[in-house]
Order: sequence, then structure tokens, then C-alpha cells
Amino acid sequence: MEPFKVSNHLKDVVSPYPEAKVISDVAKHGGESARHAIARLWLSEGIPFAFKNCPGIYESMRSWVASRLSIDPKELNVTGSARLGQSLAPSKIGKPFGDGSDLDIFIISCELFNKLKIDFNEWSYDFESGKINASNEREASFWRDHLHRVPKNVERGFIDSNAIPNYDKYSCAKNIAQTMFLLKAKLDVTADAPKFTHASVRCYKSWSSYVQQISLGFQ
Repeated sequence: MEPFKVSNHLKDVVSPYPEAKVISDVAKHGGESARHAIARLWLSEGIPFAFKNCPGIYESMRSWVASRLSIDPKELNVTGSARLGQSLAPSKIGKPFGDGSDLDIFIISCELFNKLKIDFNEWSYDFESGKINASNEREASFWRDHLHRVPKNVERGFIDSNAIPNYDKYSCAKNIAQTMFLLKAKLDVTADAPKFTHASVRCYKSWSSYVQQISLGFQ
């Protein structure tokens, strides 16, 4: 009988909220299996750091969001500094979570992913055909970037809902935008809840797409 094997790089990672530098070092030197383990266990399971003192609020929050987006609450999770307590972004690695940080939500739902993909395709056609126009050059610059970047992300199995304008025609993206606006407002008036500057959603087609993208981000 063979015993279970654990990467030497993971043996000392025992905290649910390890330091960002520790996670980064394991991801860089522990190989693909270690990166996948980090994505699955430390970055997508358990109570996020931001809600460690109020887990009931976290569960209530994701149940409320799930009901508005027609997903299962288990399909919603939190990433960024709100997950570990420190940022893993290369430009600000180790920056601690605090009031005023962003609430970065990710959702694993093929159905929601496909709805957002339809919204994006409709928007990109409308923009490229001249049916709609950006309100200013700054917005036009963002839109052109989304036309180039989002299809690549879709191929990798994820899409950021805020890449689609908050217009009535793009109903799924609009519902998410409204839900995130209301979510921030509800957290602001909830006693003992963490306070965030902004809330956003990234939707993945599957768990494998999520793990693969997180793993690539470490490289």
C-alpha cells in the first residue's frame, strides 16, 4: 500500500491564510501539482480572510447573490486579498487586506458563463457595427481593449462581467452589475461586515478552467 505523497514545498503550509510570499514561493518552485493544490485548497475553499470573524455574513451574502444570479451558493467564492488577507498580485504582493479593498468574486457556472458570452458577442457586434458608441475616448479605449482581450479569455474558460457595458440589452451583465452595486450597499449597512470599495465578478466555465487560469497566473 503506497502512502499519500505531499510536495515538500507544501508540508509547512498549514495556515488557512498563509503569507502571500509563502504562497508565491511554493507556486514558483513546487511545480504544477503544488500550483493546482494552492488554487483548489487555499484559494477556493473555506472562509475567506475578510469574513473570518463573521462567517455567517459571508454565507448570507453568497446565498443572496446566488438567488439573484440563479446559481448555487457553492458556486460563488472570493479571491484577491479578501481571500488570504494579502494580495498575490505581482505589483502589490503582500499588501494586506483592509477596509477599502476590493471584493473580487469568482463564480464557477457553465450556464452563467454562456449567458455572459452571449452578452459579450452581442455587445461586440453592436460596437463594431456602429449600433452603439462609447460616450468618450477613454471609454472607447477600454472597449477596444475588451474586443481584443475578452475572446482570448473566453477561450481559456473565463469572462469578467464588467467587460460588458451595463446596458439593458445585455441582461446578464446588467443583472450582475446591479447585484454588485446592491451587495456593496448591503455590506456597508451590515454591522461587523467588512467594507469594500468595489465588488466585481469573474465567471469560469468549469473548475478545471479556474484551476488552470490560477496556475498560469503563478508562472
